[in-house]
Amino acid sequence: MEFWDIYDSEKRVTGRKMLRNDWHMKPGDYHLTVLALIRDAAGRILITQRKADKEWAPLKWEIPGGGVRAGETSEQAVLREVAEETGLRFAPEQGRCIHTYRSDSPAEQNNYFVDIYEFRGDFTKEDVKIQEDEVESFRLATPQEVRALGEADDFLHYKRLAHVLPEEEA
Repeated sequence: MEFWDIYDSEKRVTGRKMLRNDWHMKPGDYHLTVLALIRDAAGRILITQRKADKEWAPLKWEIPGGGVRAGETSEQAVLREVAEETGLRFAPEQGRCIHTYRSDSPAEQNNYFVDIYEFRGDFTKEDVKIQEDEVESFRLATPQEVRALGEADDFLHYKRLAHVLPEEEA
């Protein structure tokens, strides 16, 4: 069983916990999720495609990420999630949190914060080892290609990510 910390509306840990994906959150309670915008030396972005058997958003494209476990920091979680989902390992100093947003969904009882980190690395497609039970496939996409997927409604959380996407590199 995996537990997540419950945060208040100011993103402070409350000391209470919830079972992972137990969407029965009370108003004012939040969980924390992380996403990783991973760029290679050429400026392309590592994107992953969700498994076809996923209950929510099968075969949609996204950037790696996931829930922050109880007792974990946002930074620890993003490094763990990136390693699990892509096989890539980054040192903390190779990344930085570039954006945080809060989503309130009282009807779904799913309130959360998302910390988006950016990492740059000198890696190739051959270095990426996807987590086969979570990820269908991956690709290195230009920011323009990610925007096209987002505009086609084929990229998760695109509207929340669009402003942090880098401009095309020369």
